[in-house]
Amino acid sequence: MDIRELLLQLRQTTSDRAVQRATGVHRQTVKRYRSWATAQGLLTGPLPPLLELEQRLRQTLPEPPPPQNTSSVEPYRALVSQLHKEGVEMTAILQRLKERGYSGSYSAVRRFVGGLTTAQPEIFVRVECKPGEEAQVDFGFAGLLCDPATGQLRRAWAFVMTLAWSRHQYVEFVFDQKLATWLLCHRHAYEWLGGVPARVVVDNLKAAIVKACFDDPLVQQAYRECAEHYGFLIAPCRPATPRHKGKVEQGGVHYVKRNFLAGREPTALNQANQAVLTWCTTTAGLRIHGTTREQPLTRFQQTEQARLKPLPAAPYDLAVWKEVTVGADGHITFDNAYYSVPCRFRRGTRLRVRGGAQFVTLYTLAHEPVFTHDRAQQAGARATHPDHLPPEKVAGLTVSREGCQAAASAIGPATSAVVTTLLNDPAVDRLRTAGRLLRLRERYGAASLEAACARAVQFAEPVYATVKRILVEGLATPVPTPPPAPTPPAQTFARSAAELLGHLFGGAAWN
Repeated sequence: MDIRELLLQLRQTTSDRAVQRATGVHRQTVKRYRSWATAQGLLTGPLPPLLELEQRLRQTLPEPPPPQNTSSVEPYRALVSQLHKEGVEMTAILQRLKERGYSGSYSAVRRFVGGLTTAQPEIFVRVECKPGEEAQVDFGFAGLLCDPATGQLRRAWAFVMTLAWSRHQYVEFVFDQKLATWLLCHRHAYEWLGGVPARVVVDNLKAAIVKACFDDPLVQQAYRECAEHYGFLIAPCRPATPRHKGKVEQGGVHYVKRNFLAGREPTALNQANQAVLTWCTTTAGLRIHGTTREQPLTRFQQTEQARLKPLPAAPYDLAVWKEVTVGADGHITFDNAYYSVPCRFRRGTRLRVRGGAQFVTLYTLAHEPVFTHDRAQQAGARATHPDHLPPEKVAGLTVSREGCQAAASAIGPATSAVVTTLLNDPAVDRLRTAGRLLRLRERYGAASLEAACARAVQFAEPVYATVKRILVEGLATPVPTPPPAPTPPAQTFARSAAELLGHLFGGAAWN
């Protein structure tokens, strides 16, 4: 803005703030020019030509004094420089200066120390790759999408894989960043692209890298298996340097947010995934890329697709590795289900679990296989193998009514009668009592148990305590049956029939 236009604004109003809003000139500068124009009589009457105004301005308006650029710490430069080189903190530097009469502030010391070393701007080098050599992968927040299962809006993330040479990309929306989701997105991306790049650059998210260390990253075991299955190398970024995967940061995640997601109403997750794949092959794939100056889809189809590694015959079994602890009940917990371990692994033992689509395999920390279970199909399920139980606990856990009846019948009728009486109790469940009674056979033998049961039945005491007491006291023999009473000899009459009945035939009567 020239001086003539500023003077016209000053003539229209006496408010310096209004002139500031109209011209953008700082209010203090407006005040300074108003004072000068008043002294020169330029706020009334006709204005001189522009060249004359500029000449008068140079001759009569003094320049404002320059700002104070000398630091209050300047007299102590040598001392501050020495202390800074020695690594002394700025609060300690301030204290040393105050001991020498300095009265300035901590902020002045901080500004002065910051100006001692002139930082050189970092030079970045763009790294270009050959076709099929590299893909870059990242997650980015995608706002809210509708969960088809519940109909509720949920936070969603965009998984983006960008091929470094062609800039062609695959996008998929998900509701979490779990390891299983991470691996499944890789599988979908490779199947959609029709091949596998030689190297995948990933951020240091936990689904891919357990420990964010550039020199020796501890790669998730499941992601390592996935890389070996598909034949790609994992290339983690250096911690806190997202520019190492700038192609997927700017041209991938940010581009999806600015273009596909911008201004779009929340839709269902499956609908969004269908729409974004169409967007990848139209809007994103057919645009003229700002760096390559070519269409990503064209570069991919004509050159890069043929350079990708072929897909394996079978997709990767989405196995998840996890370290778990053996619980007090001899089971480990994996994916909200419970799996038994051999009883030699005590409570608190650390094991590794590989959870595939069909099986869950247990390993020691030295990677020695322990056991393989069928994978549970629902949360809360419990898979227990009998061989994993302590031997003294197996019988009590596997006892059943049918098994007790069959075992009792095999021992003998008296044992079967006692077990039947126990199991038929109308008020109390005596299944475990029947099991304990049958286990007496292991200590005393089947014959003694049958004899003890027979004795208990004979005395109308068919209970576990009576049978065991009979065995403990050595009374497991049949109760002796009393001998039958002797049969009395046949009785005969002392007199003959003639004597008894003779009078009937004319003889003398018996007296």
